[in-house]
Amino acid sequence: MYAYPHKTAYRPLHPRPALTELWAGEPQDALSLYLHVPFCEVRCGFCNLFTRVGAPDELTTRYLDALERQSEAVREALAPSARFATAAFGGGTPTYLTSAELDRLCDIAEGMGADLRALPLSVEASPATATSDRLAVLAERGITRLSLGVQSFDDTEARAAVRPQRRADVEAALGRIRDAAIEVLNIDLIYGIDGQTTDSWAASLDAALAWRPEELYLYPLYVRPLTGLARRGAGPDPEWDARRLDLYRRGRDRLIAAGYIQESMRMFRRADAPDLGPNDYACQTDGMIGLGCGARSYTRGLHYSFDYAVDAREVRAIIDDYVAGTVDDFRRAVVGHAMTEDEARRRHLLQSVLQASGMPLADYRSRFGADPHEHFGAELDRWSDRGWLDSDGTRLRLTTLGIAYSDALGPELFSLQVRAAMAEYEGR
Repeated sequence: MYAYPHKTAYRPLHPRPALTELWAGEPQDALSLYLHVPFCEVRCGFCNLFTRVGAPDELTTRYLDALERQSEAVREALAPSARFATAAFGGGTPTYLTSAELDRLCDIAEGMGADLRALPLSVEASPATATSDRLAVLAERGITRLSLGVQSFDDTEARAAVRPQRRADVEAALGRIRDAAIEVLNIDLIYGIDGQTTDSWAASLDAALAWRPEELYLYPLYVRPLTGLARRGAGPDPEWDARRLDLYRRGRDRLIAAGYIQESMRMFRRADAPDLGPNDYACQTDGMIGLGCGARSYTRGLHYSFDYAVDAREVRAIIDDYVAGTVDDFRRAVVGHAMTEDEARRRHLLQSVLQASGMPLADYRSRFGADPHEHFGAELDRWSDRGWLDSDGTRLRLTTLGIAYSDALGPELFSLQVRAAMAEYEGR
């Protein structure tokens, strides 16, 4: 649950509201900035993110031109006093861009008013694109966290996930990242890959731990519609859930034994690592400015973005529309979902309780004027009865079992309206 509601609940906005109206009266003293780069050198078999393979005909240049035009329109909608507290570049693969293009990407972010050297800056990368020249640019511009999508140190497993890479290349990339002296290294690993065993999973964990990354994310493999694995007819066998849960527990126990603290079902931080601020690019908070055709923006009353697709042809068409956009085109929101008081309560509870630290009851009461049991008594009682949730009277906190079942827990808080919109969405 990186964000609620999911993009498949977004719909075209009629009329399209002006950004100046959406941001008028919004708190702007601690905004989050996210720049989305929708390009990858290869599309992983499990990926359902908004991205395309390759960028022919100087598409990256035209995309950065459009990103600059969008940033101009968004900056006009913000107050002169607007300030940013965090920044992140995601995708896709931001480091698909050349070192010169990454420098320009940073210029665009700073043109928004984000002082990249003075705030946490997180950037996603792949082993093939974590080159010394790109890393040097990012280090010079103030990167504090680099997240490397490794997924598996086993070459056979990487191929099974449609992620062609060699372990030797992964290790070389990790060496370059450490040489760049970036403050926080995160390594992404995936469990549940076809053919993965408890031994091979343990080997990948140990290979990652050998680099002493400040953070590790452990992701379960899901086969989602329109992805490469789905087109191959791949899918979980009847015993997949039990195997996934076993691999999750083995990974969790291994990392905790190695001195890592579990922050959520997926996220583990080394006990002595610096805390750079909110996890997951602060997506659990309002006040998000997203630039790029795959980015979301959040105000208290509306979550908005551009159109969404997974199919390669559809993604290409949306990117083509984006790069053709004028400053005036970018002055209005395109698609989105209205955030009612009920939706805001659901999102606050969902995003807070899925963190291992739990949700302070006082925070909920202060924001919504009531105890969460008054709004979600049935759901909270059901989770407690299952052994998923505990409370000490001041904080709602998932149990060890509850954290393991986070991906089942989250959707139970979706509103009827969001459920219906997601069910009606036609994947493309």
